[in-house]
Amino acid sequence: MQFRIEALDQHYGSSQVLRHVGLEIAPGECMAVLGRNGAGKTTLLKCVMGLIAPTSGRVLLDGEDATAWSPNRRSRAGVAYVPQGREIFSELTVGENIEAAARAHGTYGTPAMEAAVALFPVLREMWKRSGGALSGGQQQQLAIARALVTRPRLLILDEPTEGIQPNIVAAIGEVLRSLKGRLSILLVEQYLDFAIETADAFVILSRGAVVESGRAEAMSRDHLTRFIAV
Repeated sequence: MQFRIEALDQHYGSSQVLRHVGLEIAPGECMAVLGRNGAGKTTLLKCVMGLIAPTSGRVLLDGEDATAWSPNRRSRAGVAYVPQGREIFSELTVGENIEAAARAHGTYGTPAMEAAVALFPVLREMWKRSGGALSGGQQQQLAIARALVTRPRLLILDEPTEGIQPNIVAAIGEVLRSLKGRLSILLVEQYLDFAIETADAFVILSRGAVVESGRAEAMSRDHLTRFIAV
């Protein structure tokens, strides 16, 4: 999916959270959005998904102005969102979480459903366990698989490594890297090593504005650290 944001502004009352933000992701690539806490990263993702309406600016999906689209319409157009905190259905089993997403998007029983689950083998092992009984890392794997069941063309993830054990972080990174070329990824991440290993390009936010952007190969770790160190 060709994805672009143009001059996005967002206000909460008298406070401006996003300031003329613009970015573009090439089809099949991963862009990481970095910045300190409070920089506006999560607000940006919510604007992309349609959960918050921007004050001004545009969200373009394959060249079409999607700014006024509902979250459901964006989802139908191929946008999937894994929010911070995962937000799985804790009272449902792993299988029921996956199947609910698959039925809603017409992929139940299809190769797309099986392929998404196969990316995280632990999910099959825990198919009948309730989502609330999983570890944080297992819940994150479930949340990502549930998003992939919808056959997205743009996958949005808000801090997918937060509070997760290193072996699962590594597994998630391997999955995301394997998906590049097949879909576009917009990633907000505080764990710099993970972002460097995964992203093709970076955008750095500070106080709601883009202060730096560029290809991954042109931005050193030391340079990126300047913008996220407390």
